[in-house]
Amino acid sequence: MPNANSSIGPKIDVEGSSRLQDHLRNNLASSDWPVQLKLAIACRKLADEGHALTLAGQVSARAEDESYWTTQLTSGFSHVTRSSVVRINSNLDVIEGTGIANPAVRFHLWVYKKRPDVNAIVHTHPPYCSALSMTGEELVVAHMDATVFYADCAYLPEWPGVPVSDEEGRIISQALGNKRAILLANHGFLTVGKSIEEAAYLGILFENAARLHMLARAVGPIKPIQPDLAQEAHDFLLADPIVNATFSSWGSRLLHDCPEITD
Repeated sequence: MPNANSSIGPKIDVEGSSRLQDHLRNNLASSDWPVQLKLAIACRKLADEGHALTLAGQVSARAEDESYWTTQLTSGFSHVTRSSVVRINSNLDVIEGTGIANPAVRFHLWVYKKRPDVNAIVHTHPPYCSALSMTGEELVVAHMDATVFYADCAYLPEWPGVPVSDEEGRIISQALGNKRAILLANHGFLTVGKSIEEAAYLGILFENAARLHMLARAVGPIKPIQPDLAQEAHDFLLADPIVNATFSSWGSRLLHDCPEITD
């Protein structure tokens, strides 16, 4: 039995964690993948996880000279390939590739303008996140896998309408603040990252966290994780080698199972 007077606190082995991260960093398949392929992989993984019921939702990445990578409007997440990724300017004109972009990607540009640290954005309407957005509740961090959102998830309590105009972009980017995620009431979620890998990783974990929240809430009150442990887990699970290795494992499987993704 543990000592009744003992306190629970951060327990991560710093040296062991460093060795783990070094190993992951040195064994990445994704490091040489071009941005168009990474974006296609992110879309395919999101589709696999139930984020692609309709054409609603967008994934984007910052490019050079105030331009941005995103997908063609008519390419659902489950069918995105490297060649269906297009580069657009700030007017949403396609300057590389063919087709047109989803007009709702306009609000991403507001986030990029407000947050120079952000290089990729994921926005979707998956089932559990959408259900949570209908309750008026914020996401509660009460499971290890949700700790990536500890003190890092904003909440927009009122739906401003379909995000196709500058007003919605202004509202959402302001509500996001300096966080890496936001729950959008009556809508869905947005995650941002310094890379496609990070934004996609957070996007997948957001829907999982919402699912756990809704399942637990059906049983009774949700008990949040102790703050210091939540912060420690947040920092550990968002370390670049862990994020990138996770994305690399997704991509390697998708490239094996869906080789057309490289077309």
